[in-house]
Amino acid sequence: MHFAHAPEIWRRFPQLVPGVLVLSNVDARADVTALLPPWHARARERLAAAPESQLPEISAWRRAYAQMGLKPTQYRSAAEALLRRFRRENDLPRVHPLVDVCNALSLAFALPIAAFDIAGIKSHLEVRPAEGGEEHVGFGGEVEHAEPGEVIFADADRHAHARRWTFRQSRLSTVGADTHTVLIVAEGLHPAAAADVPALIDALAAALGGVWGAPRHRAVLTAFAPRLEIAA
Repeated sequence: MHFAHAPEIWRRFPQLVPGVLVLSNVDARADVTALLPPWHARARERLAAAPESQLPEISAWRRAYAQMGLKPTQYRSAAEALLRRFRRENDLPRVHPLVDVCNALSLAFALPIAAFDIAGIKSHLEVRPAEGGEEHVGFGGEVEHAEPGEVIFADADRHAHARRWTFRQSRLSTVGADTHTVLIVAEGLHPAAAADVPALIDALAAALGGVWGAPRHRAVLTAFAPRLEIAA
C-alpha cells in the first residue's frame, strides 16, 4: 500500500505541504480526555484574535477552493468547518479517541487532518483529479459520484474516500470501534506551511504515540518525494 499526491496536484498547487502518519494498535477504549483542553485553548486564543476566515491557513484553503472553481463559502475545508462549529459551540462532540485528538490539533493549527481506516482502502490512496464517476459513500450510506476534475482521495477500486479535497470523507474508511491501523494526512497551503505542517506532525506523533505507541510511519512529502510506502 502507498499514499501519494498525483503530479497534477503538485503542478497546480506547488505550495502544498502534506504530512503523513500511519498508526497501528488503535483501541477505541482509550481515554484521551486530558489531551484535548490545551489544544482547544490554543484554538480559542486564535479565534479571539480573528475569525477563522481570516486565519492565513484557512485563507489559503479558500483560495485553493476558488482556484478549483468551488465557492469557498459553500465548500469549506475540513479545518474551517471544524473551527466554525467550535466557535459557535465552544466544543466539539466526541467521536472516537483518535479522531478527537486529530480534531483538537486541527483546531489548534487551523489545518485539515484526515484519518482513514486502512482496512477500508484498496491497494493505495492517491490525491488526484477525479476521472468522473468514482463512487463515494456518505456517512448516512448515500452514494454519490465524483465530478470530473474535482480533487478526491481515490483508491485502486476508484472509490472516492474524500470529495472536494478536504470537504467530505467516505463511510468506507471512517475510523470506528473496530479500527486497528490508521492513515493520517495533514495538508497546508499557506506561506508558513513548510514549518507548520512538520510541527503538526510532531505534535500528532507525540499525542497519539503516548496513547497507542509510536507511529509506524511518518513523513512530510514533497513534489520530489511525493509517495509514502506503507508496509503491510
